[in-house]
Amino acid sequence: MALERLSTEDALLYESLLEGDHSALARVITKIENRTPGYRQLLSALYDQTGNAAVVGITGSPGAGKSTLVDKLTRQYRHNDQTVGIIAVDPSSPYSGGSVLGDRIRMSSSAGDMDVFVRSMSARGRLGGLSMATADAVKALDAFGKDRIIVETVGAGQNEVDIVETAETVVVVVQPGSGDDVQLLKAGILEIGDIFVVNKADMDETAGTVADLEAMIHMDETSSVGAIGGHHGPERTTQNTEPEADDSHAPGDGWTPPVIQTVGTTGVGVDTLRGALEAHRRHLSESDEGMRRRRRRAQTEIQRLLRNDLGTLAETVLEQRGGLESLVASVEHRETDPYAVVERLVEPVETAVNETLETDE
Repeated sequence: MALERLSTEDALLYESLLEGDHSALARVITKIENRTPGYRQLLSALYDQTGNAAVVGITGSPGAGKSTLVDKLTRQYRHNDQTVGIIAVDPSSPYSGGSVLGDRIRMSSSAGDMDVFVRSMSARGRLGGLSMATADAVKALDAFGKDRIIVETVGAGQNEVDIVETAETVVVVVQPGSGDDVQLLKAGILEIGDIFVVNKADMDETAGTVADLEAMIHMDETSSVGAIGGHHGPERTTQNTEPEADDSHAPGDGWTPPVIQTVGTTGVGVDTLRGALEAHRRHLSESDEGMRRRRRRAQTEIQRLLRNDLGTLAETVLEQRGGLESLVASVEHRETDPYAVVERLVEPVETAVNETLETDE
């Protein structure tokens, strides 16, 4: 049914993407990012092909070395013949809405490797660091057949929690000496981390930062089991060596987020991070948590799409009623009030919805 709704051009694009054409993948993501007419139908058709990739979110404060870490992690995946898709979410330009940083510059080791697809995308003003287009681009990469998808977020601080709605595993990266940052992040992204990484671990302040993280997370866990992310168990571990095969997470058990020390510039500890990512994916597949997260992501996506479409409908109603400026002028001159204006705008929409519901009954 979804395929029948595609235009001839989009149907060809769909087939080319599934056949492994990287240029088709790039065009699809551009179509998604620009919200070109037909992109929704294309995503709907691709949806059946998704759900196979491991999606990892890398988040944390600016300057923590996230891009360098992603570069080294990608290199390890490629050494194991796994294909990788990377989305680097950059801050938005306040004028054009486009991305500013272009993190691809710091991921140079994969240049020329056709099995590594890197795309910088704009956060488009989202405080959480991600836009709807980013989540949709992840679906395109998944349908394309990438084994691993890494989303590196903009690093906007404690507000950056949107990554949970897209990634199955969230890695929070901090740098040594960032004790104040850790305190500030306590109420934000620390609560959504599945794995914590202290990068630049060759610095003198590393031990102190690890201790701060451990103490803070231990305090949260003892005060409320599973307080972090709502699903972690009561014990924690610190890892700076390659983990052994992990059989400790039986179905139904909580996940114990490790704190891992890495040096992104040299690759030290990146193998440990990769092992922790594999262990967490096993945990999700062997416990009910994986199903709960998928359900939560589906719920969030439906709500977000609904809000977006209702917002678009509201804009249409505004234009039909003379535009926002004329309504603002009437309120400014005390000819009416904001509550009456909105009630008048919503009334025909509400009437249409009620009539549809009555018909369905």
